[in-house]
Amino acid sequence: MRDDNCIFCKIANGDIPSKVLYEDDEFKVILDVGPATKGHALILPKNHYPNLYELPDDTASKVMLLAKRMASRMTEKLGCDGFNLVQNNGKTAGQTVFHFHLHLIPRYEDDGQTLGWKPLEMAQEELEEVRKTIVGE
Repeated sequence: MRDDNCIFCKIANGDIPSKVLYEDDEFKVILDVGPATKGHALILPKNHYPNLYELPDDTASKVMLLAKRMASRMTEKLGCDGFNLVQNNGKTAGQTVFHFHLHLIPRYEDDGQTLGWKPLEMAQEELEEVRKTIVGE
């Protein structure tokens, strides 16, 4: 299942050249052309899934196993000091290409990058209301 108008489908299936770190029947791992740090890569499924919500469970499991293998190898080979896995869903969350992908971002001391948020202050009652909403109580 491909989307002929999707740039990541074209890259994952070899229609557009890329710097490939790994490839199998289901996935291609490539270096990001606009990296946050040295070694920043993307895991791309060869099938088109617009986001995490539409990714089949078995594919999601395989993505995480592949991410673990790649992060371990990249940490060993690049000597990075830490690692981020980043996955965005929807425009508001920062998704710019609507083909599921997982960012593998090696982190280095003083690399100038930040990932984070400003923590909200919530009362225990508010947290309990959120919990009840999510679990359906």
